[in-house]
Amino acid sequence: MTQTPGVTAPTYDVTQPLDIDFAGAFADITEEERAQQLAVRQFVQDEVLPVIDGYWERYEVPMDLVKRMAELDFLRDGVDVPGFPKISKMAEGLAAMEMSRGDGSVTTICGVQGGLALRSIVMLGSDEQIEKYAGPMARGEILGAFALTEPTHGSDSVALETSAVKETRDGVEGYVINGEKKWIGFGSIGDISVVWARGEDGQVHGYIVPQDTPGYEATTIQGKLSLRAIHQAHIVLNDVFVPADSLLPKSRSFKDTGRVLFATRLGVAWGAVGQAIACYEAAVAYSKQRVQFGRPLAASQMVQERLTKMLSILTQMQLLVKQMTRLDEAEQLTGPQASLAKYTCTRGAREIAAIARDLLGGNGILLENRVARHFADIEALHTYEGTESMQALIIGREITGTSAFA
Repeated sequence: MTQTPGVTAPTYDVTQPLDIDFAGAFADITEEERAQQLAVRQFVQDEVLPVIDGYWERYEVPMDLVKRMAELDFLRDGVDVPGFPKISKMAEGLAAMEMSRGDGSVTTICGVQGGLALRSIVMLGSDEQIEKYAGPMARGEILGAFALTEPTHGSDSVALETSAVKETRDGVEGYVINGEKKWIGFGSIGDISVVWARGEDGQVHGYIVPQDTPGYEATTIQGKLSLRAIHQAHIVLNDVFVPADSLLPKSRSFKDTGRVLFATRLGVAWGAVGQAIACYEAAVAYSKQRVQFGRPLAASQMVQERLTKMLSILTQMQLLVKQMTRLDEAEQLTGPQASLAKYTCTRGAREIAAIARDLLGGNGILLENRVARHFADIEALHTYEGTESMQALIIGREITGTSAFA
């Protein structure tokens, strides 16, 4: 860094938490919820931030961190599992915020393993399936994938073409699954996939498919510039046979698939808040340290205005997710409200990341300055679990009473 003669800038660390809560949005959380938040923050500070840039740059999944998350009970994403302590929805959201403040890929690992795969089994599975899979998945002994999206069916996932046909092989009743899936986290390096397929009744059902089943071929997608510390797969299912007890019995239609997705949408909004916090923290620290034209950037009116804008957006995001989570706790949260949270927070995170990247100048594209990784990862967050356009149409239908999509 070039310094101006006679001006000494203070040292700074862009990774230090500022505990930002300007409007006191979280002033009334319980001691247990605050403890959960701080436990995740400590894990992020001590174990995620020192290594994550390397994993991200190498396009490598941090399996050691996955193991540690399981040991610390951070892997189930708040899903209620027999034998594990219950976690409030507020604590779950705060945990997602703190984990995302560290890294978007690490949070997505929790979202895939716990929020989607494990939740599908706990919510829609039989007692036997829950007993077999829930505990081992919470402990990280079994890694799961949620195989819904297809190469030609993303936003219109309800129109999926993967099929499941009843068949008996060697005296065993079951299903033969054929089709393709794309963008499936842990789909190529996990143990099981919850595959969503259309049955002979025309309805969408979930099936637990071991990834070593003959006919299950998964390829890790290459060339990603976002969420590089988790692998997504392109899966081809060619006459994959699974026994009848692989069917999730409570998955009777796509509405049940939607129940799983609805339960995770608010978590995506919390994740956006966390990544926005990371960018804001880095911008504040950098502005205090970086000297240009004989003074720190923080002494510039333009910089102070930018930091104020970032804080304004961030505070609105925090208040929104807090209120929506209170509604969720009261079982009053609606689908359009969850969509509004996701729509607002990912848009806000994008704007904050862009301002931070610009404020850091050329240094903003360096991984060591923290913003670039989040800048890239927020783009994926903005798209997955329902694009901005789809969220807008869900909200628009609520506003107008008219659906603009089939």
